[in-house]
Amino acid sequence: MSDAATSAPEALSDEAILERFLRTKNQPTGSRTLGFRMLSVNQAEKTVEVEFEARAELLLNPMKQIQGGYLCAMLDECMSVACMVASGMTAVAPTLEMKTSFFRPAMPGTLRGVGRVAKWGRQVAFTEGEIYDADGRLLAKATGTAIPTPFQVYKT
Repeated sequence: MSDAATSAPEALSDEAILERFLRTKNQPTGSRTLGFRMLSVNQAEKTVEVEFEARAELLLNPMKQIQGGYLCAMLDECMSVACMVASGMTAVAPTLEMKTSFFRPAMPGTLRGVGRVAKWGRQVAFTEGEIYDADGRLLAKATGTAIPTPFQVYKT
């Protein structure tokens, strides 16, 4: 048996992962609803930077602010995508639990998200995420626990 047959597949570069996210035609509907777009990937630091287009017609509460549940979904998306990146795009990481703190109201428009994996283990991943407004002010922060799980195609 040759070494080539037993070696692991070549790792994707940060640029290749970013390009994969930007070109996908299979973006999940939840990501589309939130206006998700990947901005940068850093596998070495297990971080991602993303943006969300928080549209008034979909996401507002009665006070004309982005409803907190949508901010939680954005934070979950940041942290989950950071897990995919940390795995070298070989796994997803369903969220087990998440705690969110809100610092100021989020208004419609472009929001920036940062997701990171604080610790990646075989059975558990610890994640962190932040959402910022267009002026760079911290709106909300979350921590989470997730289960690294190899990619699978699920049939409904």
